[in-house]
Amino acid sequence: MTLGARLIAPMIILLLFVPIELVKAEVITLTPETFSDKIKEKDTAWFVKFCVPWCKHCKKLGNLWEELGKAMEGDDEIEIGEVDCGTSRAVCTKVEIHSYPTFMLFYNGEEVSKYKGKRDVESLKAFVIEETEKAAEKAQLEDKEL
Repeated sequence: MTLGARLIAPMIILLLFVPIELVKAEVITLTPETFSDKIKEKDTAWFVKFCVPWCKHCKKLGNLWEELGKAMEGDDEIEIGEVDCGTSRAVCTKVEIHSYPTFMLFYNGEEVSKYKGKRDVESLKAFVIEETEKAAEKAQLEDKEL
């Protein structure tokens, strides 16, 4: 076995044991312990999907949220998150989630808007970019007033 093969083989083996959640880092699972701190990150928008595993409408989304996460990869000002309202009921109660799925955009800890449009990557991406730009402009104006 060559030196290169001896160095690469252990790395390949380690990658096989990386949990799936770590590999799909484009979508961040938010919990009662992380939700408030994450959505309050300065100058960062969080587009969050609120679902429950048993909801037929949530199941129908398939990989849409992961695809959106991949499409938004590299945009440092926008994070894609998800909350399982079955296991994180406190979060969903706090932000008044009454139906599933619900898509909400937060900026600097504040709810900006709920998404009610088409459920495809292009529409979701256009919405989150446009609404984030508006929220960032509003935040800059408020900062100047202070």
